[in-house]
Amino acid sequence: MKNILIFTFTATLINVSAQEGTIEVLKDPRLDALVDKQGQPIPPETLVQIDGYRIQLFFDQDKKVLDKSRSFFISKYPNVSTYVEYNAPYYYLKVGNFRSHLEAVRLKSKLDNKFPTSFIVNEKIFLPPLEKLEINN
Repeated sequence: MKNILIFTFTATLINVSAQEGTIEVLKDPRLDALVDKQGQPIPPETLVQIDGYRIQLFFDQDKKVLDKSRSFFISKYPNVSTYVEYNAPYYYLKVGNFRSHLEAVRLKSKLDNKFPTSFIVNEKIFLPPLEKLEINN
């Protein structure tokens, strides 16, 4: 019985290794594009966040009203970043990326006439670019 099992195993092994052929894979060419796209490395996040301050200018349930205020602010201060956040049921308009409270107070004092209910909030901000100082000799 043992010899029969060894003979059968050996014959099967020889038969399996003797099989040759080619395999043709038919696939959609978009699969290669998808694999290439998914295989791309994801770069690290480039926007660093730090503790800082923003000015909350306005909040409302109607986003169109908030967008009007945002447009008005951008027309007056195009270099100051604006952010719209939604926390049900209100939209909040916040501006600036200030490292210190004093920087935020400077801008807020200019905005008090147009946005009297604005106030300074402490939150995570994007790292603002450093301003280049020119030294005259």
